[in-house]
Amino acid sequence: MNEPRYVRSAVAADGVATLTLDRADVHNAFDDVLIAELTAALRHLDADSDVRVVVLAANGKSFSAGADLQWMKRMATYSEAENLRDALHLAELMHVLDRMHKPTIARVQGAAFGGGVGLVACCDMAVAAPEAVFCLSEVRLGLIPAVISPYVVRAMGQRAARRYFLTAERFGAAEALRLGMVSEVVDPGELDAAVAKLTGHLLKGGPHAIAASKDLIAAVSDRPIDTAVMEDTARRIAQTRAGAEGREGVAAFLEKRGAGWIA
Repeated sequence: MNEPRYVRSAVAADGVATLTLDRADVHNAFDDVLIAELTAALRHLDADSDVRVVVLAANGKSFSAGADLQWMKRMATYSEAENLRDALHLAELMHVLDRMHKPTIARVQGAAFGGGVGLVACCDMAVAAPEAVFCLSEVRLGLIPAVISPYVVRAMGQRAARRYFLTAERFGAAEALRLGMVSEVVDPGELDAAVAKLTGHLLKGGPHAIAASKDLIAAVSDRPIDTAVMEDTARRIAQTRAGAEGREGVAAFLEKRGAGWIA
């Protein structure tokens, strides 16, 4: 595999991995190379048993400005089939990030437009600086926020999506917090501390339990609470209780000691 050009990866001793978008000169805009690198990096970290948490960050003033202008120029000459192939690569990136087994945190220090909003929405939680600005600008270009839409609508709700998908208005960190797009807004100098506080909580949870909890949320969301859901959730907790991690966690609690997964 070639050395990444646009994505930097670092894993700390405690298992917290930081993926950093590194195209500050173009506001960390997407192109085919960045999409491929980020998808590969996420897959690699998800498969690494030493990684406990993944933080998605960015260098420069912007988190991500969405599609790169030069990439958009190239796409304008593509056939529909070529555009479909290109769009599927971005869809794959969003899906991989959304379904990570490891908990994910977006560290949003600046503007997030288009696909950048999609990245934030796909993370389990997001911490933003007050200067962060969000925009779903696609309709201004005669386009639609198609492949990011399932994640963004889920994050902000259908009513808010009807406004911001259609108006392409910019909205700030406070509005993103109100809508649920971000979890917390802190001063720029406190971003790292806020992320560290969240990772501290996450590192206390059982790795398998966290992955199972993420899968549980996906399994029960928007489903009626019927017999099938009741049986499925009962089966899940039974399997968890009987598993090695569940047994260790309960034993540690009863013995008033730290669980084996806590450093």
